[in-house]
Amino acid sequence: MSNPLVDMQKPDVIFCIGTNMTECHPVAATGLKKAIARGAKLIVADPRRIGLAEMSHLYLPLRVGSDTALLLGMAHVIAREGLIDEDFIENRTTGFDEFFEHISQWTPEWAETITGVPAKDIETAAIWYGSTNKGAIYYTLGITEHICGVENVQSLCNIALMTGNVGREGTGINPMRGQNNIQGAGDSGALPNNYPGFQSVTDPKHQTKFKAEYGREIDLEKGITKVTALELCGESIHAMLIDGENTLLSDPDREHCEHALRALDHLVVVDIFLTETAKLADVVLPATAWGETDGVCTNTERRVQRVRAAVPPPGVAKPDWWIICQIAQRLRFEGFDYHEPKPIFNELCRVSPIYAGLDWDRIEKGEYQWPVPHKGHPGTPMLHEEEFVNGRGIFSNVHYRDPAETISDEFPVWLTTGRRLESYHTRTQTGRAQGIDYLLPEESLEINPADLERWELTDGEWCKMSSARGSINIKVKATNRSPRGTVFASFSFADVPVNLLTGSGYDPVTHTAELKVCPVRLEPL
Repeated sequence: MSNPLVDMQKPDVIFCIGTNMTECHPVAATGLKKAIARGAKLIVADPRRIGLAEMSHLYLPLRVGSDTALLLGMAHVIAREGLIDEDFIENRTTGFDEFFEHISQWTPEWAETITGVPAKDIETAAIWYGSTNKGAIYYTLGITEHICGVENVQSLCNIALMTGNVGREGTGINPMRGQNNIQGAGDSGALPNNYPGFQSVTDPKHQTKFKAEYGREIDLEKGITKVTALELCGESIHAMLIDGENTLLSDPDREHCEHALRALDHLVVVDIFLTETAKLADVVLPATAWGETDGVCTNTERRVQRVRAAVPPPGVAKPDWWIICQIAQRLRFEGFDYHEPKPIFNELCRVSPIYAGLDWDRIEKGEYQWPVPHKGHPGTPMLHEEEFVNGRGIFSNVHYRDPAETISDEFPVWLTTGRRLESYHTRTQTGRAQGIDYLLPEESLEINPADLERWELTDGEWCKMSSARGSINIKVKATNRSPRGTVFASFSFADVPVNLLTGSGYDPVTHTAELKVCPVRLEPL
């Protein structure tokens, strides 16, 4: 997030797009509720009439996969109405003249033909956001899990740069992270294109730095993504270690994923429970859970926090860092003789510029948000106050693209997927709690009541849902949350493997799967 969580209470206009925050980030969403109670206007763009939409002052029910078109239409209106921040654009951005000419063609009327959102509402959203000095954007996986995820984020950056709604209190572009410590994982270098601290692996000076640090040759090229790794299983990749992820349920195109994992000669899974993925493994190494582990977590607002073990681990369970170090030692790698997490974190601080001012003792109370570039630095709750990392914000001339697959006579219904308040991700943890199971015992397919008769379905009964990749059986639930022609289900339940259907395409830059768009066919059982 560019702004701290406390800033969620401060905008005058809040634009939420592709985020079901009251269910997926319910604690953080209380900040938005406080802002609304104070008088802030809330704009919500989502295909479903989610809880946020019920709270909104303006709801934009766009068609799944059409976010770029909506944002192009909004950018057109902001420019047309003269709502741009000329001083900010001149002093802190580049490429605006070309961008201004580019967006002249993408009218709200054009956007309506793609999104289904009335042009008048697109205009209203753009004028509200463009007219305020405190406009904040919040988004999550509903923006990124598309083949055009990068263009979606670039489009959000465009309207923030146009209006100068960056680098000030109550503004910013704020992605809410989907899992705990996903931010910390990226910070630590768990990315194919970056060393720790988001230092590019293709930069020769970074290569030199880490070669000196670890005393071994380092390739000057990006690593492969998980998508590529799964495609190469059984060919050039014969062994794999999966740590803390239930790949079989969370990844798209389950049949392809299972085939890939079974094609390996050797699969190792590190996890706290015997997940569906772990059941395929040759070796399962039991890890400690959050309450059994000493370590560090960096949350969605870049706050670096100590994690402390409250109870001893059961049986032979060990922390992930210990397991990885033991494997490395048996592979005869040097430098993995750690006996506690403190020196590991201090090493991260030594090699990462954004952590350079921190150490294990300084994060005792969790008060610092990176970047903390040197000792004594107070941390950076808000990014981009004076300048951007690369000096200037770059306008991107994006174009709208259809999803990888669109509805047809064979698959005439849009399926979109996500999470529910009562269950977390693949239910590895929440699925083992009886109280949670009482609240949400099974998965269901949310369908607009007006579609039931047309599709010969019955509320509470079962249907067969099919895509180009396979079929599953799922119980029908009539609800006005789903618009006509679009259905919704979560991917949490192993006995209703929704991700067997998804996987029509990937963003070419990030390899993020298009989990939010999948054409399907529904048949009564």
